[in-house]
Amino acid sequence: MAATGTVLVVDDDPAICVVVGEALRRQGHKVKTAASIRERTALMESFAPDVLITDVMLPDGDGLDGVADILATRPDLNIIILSAQNTLNTAIRATEKGAFEYLPKPFDLNELTRAVADALGTRDSAEETEEAGLPHDGLPLVGRSPAMQEVYRTIARVLSNDLSILVLGESGTGKELVAEAIHSLGQRRTKPFVPINMAAIPRELIEAELFGYEKGAFTGAHARTAGKFEQAQGGTLFLDEIGDMPMEAQTRLLRVLQSGEVTTVGGSKPVRVNVRIIAATNKDLPQLIDEGRFRQDLYYRLNVVPIALPALRERREDVILLARHFMERAAQEGLPRKTLSDDAAQLLMAWHWPGNVRELQNMMQRLSVLSRENVITAEILRNMLPMDAVPADYVAPSDHLVHAVRDWAKRQLGVGIGQPQRSLHDDLLAVIEPILLEEVLSSVDGNQIRAASLLGINRNTLRKKLTDYGLDPLQLRLGD
Repeated sequence: MAATGTVLVVDDDPAICVVVGEALRRQGHKVKTAASIRERTALMESFAPDVLITDVMLPDGDGLDGVADILATRPDLNIIILSAQNTLNTAIRATEKGAFEYLPKPFDLNELTRAVADALGTRDSAEETEEAGLPHDGLPLVGRSPAMQEVYRTIARVLSNDLSILVLGESGTGKELVAEAIHSLGQRRTKPFVPINMAAIPRELIEAELFGYEKGAFTGAHARTAGKFEQAQGGTLFLDEIGDMPMEAQTRLLRVLQSGEVTTVGGSKPVRVNVRIIAATNKDLPQLIDEGRFRQDLYYRLNVVPIALPALRERREDVILLARHFMERAAQEGLPRKTLSDDAAQLLMAWHWPGNVRELQNMMQRLSVLSRENVITAEILRNMLPMDAVPADYVAPSDHLVHAVRDWAKRQLGVGIGQPQRSLHDDLLAVIEPILLEEVLSSVDGNQIRAASLLGINRNTLRKKLTDYGLDPLQLRLGD
């Protein structure tokens, strides 16, 4: 078993301290947190960590200041720098100060936990640690996109309380994984996590499943049976597909949530229950309320903290990361190890993934089983994807575009070394994205719904981008 150590995490964002701290504790490390340079200094004297993780931007100064002095007295200490100022200058400063590792925000928790393991000298092999960290040891989610980072931050904020949570998202986006993460990282993690899928239970059996039943309550009830509420006592009850719950069951569920007591079907004596409720749905609950198919008061009771999971097409930057994650997992489960060629990766990025992460996972598993080749190429992938997955006339980014971006980046990186840099990503996006938006909107005669679908983003995101770039969709019609 790998050795463990002591880690000091310094960040003024409580959410980051909670998530990072819990991830490291689950790996056996002793962790303390601080929110300022002053607190860091005080804890350094009393705690004597093996690894220091510190943000750059802290309320009382630059987190890099004092790092050299710390290392002068603690040369054995490994320091990991985090920074939202993702510039070349920051990376250079971190290196010059003697940092062991520099991770730009938003960072991937897997990378951070691996960096800590490296700093402690605990990694036995790349294969052993490839899947270490939160996706298997705590947070079973993978993704570095801004949309997923926001999900992580929301999860962190609800770990220390018992507020009801409503997870929203299309089928296959990982709603149950979010519920499992909140439970396994939260204060109820030693108690049961009990899921129940409303769409998978016959209407007449939902109340019996949820609240339990007494012997003789109905035909086939041969003994008293505890329902999901009692089974989850002290833990978390996950109500999946809550939008499919019949109205009569909704009424009884609301009473239970208000009173904290359940009465079994056929019973008369209420039982006190203490559970955290996490519900999930892929349906538009406000619309169901308008149609009289969902109780408004129950909606407000469940929707205390909403967590909206993005569709995979809305976080395309995570597609290849996820694909390789699933292929690695398949290899660890005994299936042949596969890798993706660059052209195959482009095709994966081109597909809109209507089944979301679940569809991508199934695809990677099929490829691991059925493909005879170790390297998955575009040709292999075309034979595996649905016929309409990638249009026959799909044009990958041209060599000219690739070279133009590469040359531009090299020129930017070659000037101003040591000087504060603007975000290269933002600079490039500010040039390219408006052009793409204009062309797409012009091609659909200004229809924002169709444009959003082609772009793989939702309509609200498109509207925000149009506003940010000062684009008027009415002027982007054909012929204007």
